[in-house]
Amino acid sequence: MVHRGRQWSLPLEDRVLLVTAYWRTNLTLRQLAPLFGVSKSTAGRVINHLGPLLAPQPRKRFAKDTVLIVDGTLIPTRDHTVAERSKNYRYSTNHQVVIDADTRLVVVVSKPLAGNRNDCKAWEESGAKAAVGNTVTIADGGYPGTRLVIPHRRQRGQSELPAWKEEHNKSHKQVRARIEHVFARMKTWKILRDCRLKGDGVHHAMLGIARLHNLALAG
Repeated sequence: MVHRGRQWSLPLEDRVLLVTAYWRTNLTLRQLAPLFGVSKSTAGRVINHLGPLLAPQPRKRFAKDTVLIVDGTLIPTRDHTVAERSKNYRYSTNHQVVIDADTRLVVVVSKPLAGNRNDCKAWEESGAKAAVGNTVTIADGGYPGTRLVIPHRRQRGQSELPAWKEEHNKSHKQVRARIEHVFARMKTWKILRDCRLKGDGVHHAMLGIARLHNLALAG
């Protein structure tokens, strides 16, 4: 086999480990590189090259009886060209994440938008809506007018909801909580607490961590 260009100084398995170690620990490149016996610039090249390749393949269709759950999550991001101040008072990016309600696998991670974009608009503008199509999707109350399945709200002048609506909201909340559990697991990867990557780096990290989350669930 003929190799073109300069060969990597690390074997593939070590390069994958370097990328995942970077995402997991959020060490600086200056701290990470000596652990793998490479230079800071080499570590950066490995992350920039291999990170995007760890993204999961996008789902093109869903089974007829599939139920999905969507929610947005804010990732503190230092690159102010892609981030804006958000409700957490930090420069962040808004990522719309969709999971399968049954398996809890991540099926869609949208393109990031500025953190000051609300979920209702981000759902459509990020491409998440197009990726889901007509599949039944559950969301919280922050998605009015989107035709997603959201909790019942009291109408003007209504002091309380009928009992059947209260019961439906309770069931809805219990199911929707599954995506909060997914976010909690994904954010054990420290890169998602303070992302120093520039440009599409935060998107590639989200995609790669989503794939690793799915692999962990699938065993």
